[in-house]
Amino acid sequence: MDLNKVMLIGRLTRDPEIRTTPTGQNVAAFSVATSFNWTDQAGQKKEQTEFHNCIAWRKLADIVGQYLKKGSQVYLEGRLQTRSWDDKTSGQKKYRTEIVIDNMIMLGRPVGQAGQPQAKSAVEQPEPPQPEATIQIDNDDLPF
Repeated sequence: MDLNKVMLIGRLTRDPEIRTTPTGQNVAAFSVATSFNWTDQAGQKKEQTEFHNCIAWRKLADIVGQYLKKGSQVYLEGRLQTRSWDDKTSGQKKYRTEIVIDNMIMLGRPVGQAGQPQAKSAVEQPEPPQPEATIQIDNDDLPF
């Protein structure tokens, strides 16, 4: 059995680019950054950031184009795919590994036009706290 599965939580590094293929299918191309933080033996905090090229097709591409912007935090599931082509200028074979997305969950707050999380308006009031339901359990109700 083979498995080609990718799961990421990261932030878009640029606005998605939406194109339509000659057959009429929409495709969204975007990049997601993920970071790994650790402390080295000397006690110094370190961070390594990886950039992932992502592709979404059809209806998911429409959703990506409509709702995601630079800085949006997302959870993505998909599979790795490597494409190759011959570079017309150098004549060399080029490769690009992408994540073909088949599931996405938008995380975090909505992103404003400038790519920064939208700040709450000064006139917005927080929602009142909801009363918590309490459940009474008698010892006689327990099965053990």
